[in-house]
Amino acid sequence: KADMNQFNEKMIKELAARMLAKVIKRTPVGQYPAETGKKGGTLRRGWTIGQVVKKGNTFEIEVINSVNYASYVEYGHRQNVGQYVPAIGKRLKKPFVEGEFMMTVSVDEMQKELPSLLEKKLKDFLEEYFK
Repeated sequence: KADMNQFNEKMIKELAARMLAKVIKRTPVGQYPAETGKKGGTLRRGWTIGQVVKKGNTFEIEVINSVNYASYVEYGHRQNVGQYVPAIGKRLKKPFVEGEFMMTVSVDEMQKELPSLLEKKLKDFLEEYFK
């Protein structure tokens, strides 16, 4: 049982790391004019992995972005057309900005890969365990 718990914890950490890599790759980076001195990438750098938590027979781990506007980039947001935004030095032109769905697409991709990945890892674990 201890070996299986260790295997489960190792697997959940590996899955979270794979998920993190996918979501970071899909996260857009802000582009700013050179004269502003601003640098994009805050949202991309904001991704982290939480701690493994065991609840009964279930292991959980979170892939988190603590940047306050992450959900707006993920799902999209409304904006006031014509409003001037000093941070970007422009007036808003669209009433709605579509989401990037970086987390949503990554989760869907992971769910497709999960069965074959788990099967391979479990097979390797069992072969090693019964040697």
